[in-house]
Amino acid sequence: MRVRKKTWAAGELENNFHIIHDPQSHKGRWNELFCNNSPIYVEIGCGKGRFISQSAAENPEINFIGVERQTTVIASAARRLTENQKNVYLIPGDVENLSEFFEPGEIKRLYINFCDPWPKKKWAKRRLTHKNFLEKYKGLFGSEGEIFFKTDNRGLFEFSLNELCGNGWLLSNISLDLHSSGFEGNIMTEYEEKFSSRGFPIYRCEARWKK
Repeated sequence: MRVRKKTWAAGELENNFHIIHDPQSHKGRWNELFCNNSPIYVEIGCGKGRFISQSAAENPEINFIGVERQTTVIASAARRLTENQKNVYLIPGDVENLSEFFEPGEIKRLYINFCDPWPKKKWAKRRLTHKNFLEKYKGLFGSEGEIFFKTDNRGLFEFSLNELCGNGWLLSNISLDLHSSGFEGNIMTEYEEKFSSRGFPIYRCEARWKK
């Protein structure tokens, strides 16, 4: 999807303290930036920040980091955050570089919300739940960690369940229609609200890995 440029985005990226331009310098020392030893949860592809901003507001005892490669989009996410939200930072970057940003064991949970389904079979390795990515996530977690995954794409969801099971992850809270399941505590993304309002089911699961 093409993102329309915003004239204010460059200034927001430069001046908003939530934006981390040198994540490599914090590798192994994120607790120093947060000034605590609370668990770190990372959202891959945080978009305009609705999910991560609300998650941080509702869970002040958790540290959140959003990663988004589209700079205009992450500028919008930074704008959404308030100065009082000290438990959330944003990284303009790509999932491929996560191991450059974090030491093994620094992250306890990954959120993967509505990633690109890459529907053609030849594109399978680009899917963020492909076994190659799952192995990278294990390296980030160190000895244990968890993934919370949501999508509106049935094919991607089925593919993801198979990849997770085949890669040694323990699945739980699997939902084929999240908003009709009675699940409590769900925080919607912008994308989720848009498509669920049109009647599309939302698929969700949790996956845990332990060495």
